[in-house]
Amino acid sequence: MPLDILKQYWGYDDFRPLQKEIIGSVLDGRDTLGLLPTGGGKSITFQVPALLLPGLTVVVTPLISLMKDQVDNLRQRDIKAVYFHSGLTRRETELGLTRCRLGKVKLAYLSPERLQNENFMAELRAMKVSLIVVDEAHCISQWGYDFRPSYLKVASMREIVGESVPILALTASATPEVTADIMRELRFRSRDVFARSFTRTNISYVVRYADFKEDMLLRILNATPGTSIVYVRSRRRCRELSALLQREGISSDFYHAGLDPEEKELRQNTWKEGMVRVMVATNAFGMGIDKPDVRTVVHYDLPSSLEEYYQEAGRAGRDGRESFAVVIASSRDKAMLGRRLTDSFPDKDFMRRVYELAGNFLNVAVGEGYGALYEFNFDLFCQTYRLPPSPTRSALGILSRAGYIEYIDETTSRSRLMVIMRKEELYGLELTPEAEDVFQCVLRSYTGLFADYVYISELVIARSTGLSTDDVYQALLYLGRIHAIHYVPRRTTPYIYYTTSRELPKHILFPKEVYERQRERMSLRLDSMKKFAFGTNECRVKGMLRYFGESDATDCGKCDFCRSRVKSGLKTGAGLRESILYQAGRPGGRTVDEIMENCRCPKEEVTGMLRSLADEGKIILEYNKVFLA
Repeated sequence: MPLDILKQYWGYDDFRPLQKEIIGSVLDGRDTLGLLPTGGGKSITFQVPALLLPGLTVVVTPLISLMKDQVDNLRQRDIKAVYFHSGLTRRETELGLTRCRLGKVKLAYLSPERLQNENFMAELRAMKVSLIVVDEAHCISQWGYDFRPSYLKVASMREIVGESVPILALTASATPEVTADIMRELRFRSRDVFARSFTRTNISYVVRYADFKEDMLLRILNATPGTSIVYVRSRRRCRELSALLQREGISSDFYHAGLDPEEKELRQNTWKEGMVRVMVATNAFGMGIDKPDVRTVVHYDLPSSLEEYYQEAGRAGRDGRESFAVVIASSRDKAMLGRRLTDSFPDKDFMRRVYELAGNFLNVAVGEGYGALYEFNFDLFCQTYRLPPSPTRSALGILSRAGYIEYIDETTSRSRLMVIMRKEELYGLELTPEAEDVFQCVLRSYTGLFADYVYISELVIARSTGLSTDDVYQALLYLGRIHAIHYVPRRTTPYIYYTTSRELPKHILFPKEVYERQRERMSLRLDSMKKFAFGTNECRVKGMLRYFGESDATDCGKCDFCRSRVKSGLKTGAGLRESILYQAGRPGGRTVDEIMENCRCPKEEVTGMLRSLADEGKIILEYNKVFLA
């Protein structure tokens, strides 16, 4: 039974809300959509069925770092899992495919661009697949904030593995339009949707206005003890704010995508273990970070959508205790959000130029390149052609959505190796002193080296052996040349995959759905973010929940807007009702305008309550005057 599996492998006595229902739907063979908020335990909903179903569970996820973490965690629980993405060597890919064909693994994680590889899809045909999982399913919707064209290939998997194989789609944040789009694009046969409310009752959402944000940040952190995350939009600001906090005596570190993998892991672990209180980070930090006792999440810079904000703010208070999600907004932020729209949708001629220069940079001739994958040094590309990084990155993304290339940005990979020489051959091996020291250190420090690729750290090996990191690197290369090991050094280079042969710039077209309509949708998302941050006439949570389709949401009573109403005597809920009935009962009644002024509430709330009381027969409305019935 599912509960037995949960207890055996995870040690939990019961499921979280909706996990059991989603698992039951999957095991019954129905296509299922799960909308679970950040921290709601999405991974359990497919990992438990994977252990109960007879064949392989294929998990499509866009986050390479997250798939690595999940596979590592599964292996620690003695659950066999593999992953496939463009950063793997051919040898690693073949080893993983062999294990899948032989039925030696239960879960296989795929990055979406793998679905465009015909050879890989042919291999998939030979496997017994029992379940297809689409994580971060909002990426399949062109209405969503993080659309990935390669996700559109997921539905074609059914033609290969069998139409009867159910699909489980999971996401933490989706509007009603995105929800419908997910089910349509994945060709759902049934419409089993399980959605938890987006309400997080233990989080107080607060907006603070300040033109000098540094001072406000210090006030917030000094007023709210406990572990915190501060989200910013640039790597430079990560460093600067972390240094500021340290000068002010607040334990802090910073995290962004440009750090080496070992450095990322070290900083993440010191923060998770409580040795560092505040992590100043870009949005590269957070996915898969399951630290339950984060008391405060501060957004120093505004995100581009409520979906992003909700996911990042939702990393606070996963233990259910009172926590805070704070936005620091300034008068300049509205203009900055407007510039973000311009950067995200550059001029079409600029994008054609980026396409042409990328082909020159990669030495791909016109008419060539179809189906080929190229390493792409983005920073060097921008430096070589003097291109502005932000619009250039956006241009590559739009070219991907238009179907000309697939730009794969998140490819930072840690060093790894596997011993490929038989154990009996190792005894007579003659090595240089440095190679001998490094090899012995590797064999002592890491397990499973003869069966699979294992992540290593050249820095850790250097410290253990007293050698420099360059000496360790050269020794590992030497051990690879003599075929004792297969060594894959870490890489941080993105990739470009050509989904069509290279075209002339004049033939590059951008359909309305890819450019104009996407621009309109982003404009609407930015407007919703502005309304959340700068609106002053509505409960912040109520407005956010309405954005996610929860039209019956009520005031939270905890956000800064609700608290300010209580302090200033503003009427809410039952208080508003009593106030209107009291005024209507005064001699001669009251005009609607007088009631509006006396209640000191948003006009639409007073109007709604007046209509409700009239429908109940409690009051009489005559010529703009209100009387008690």
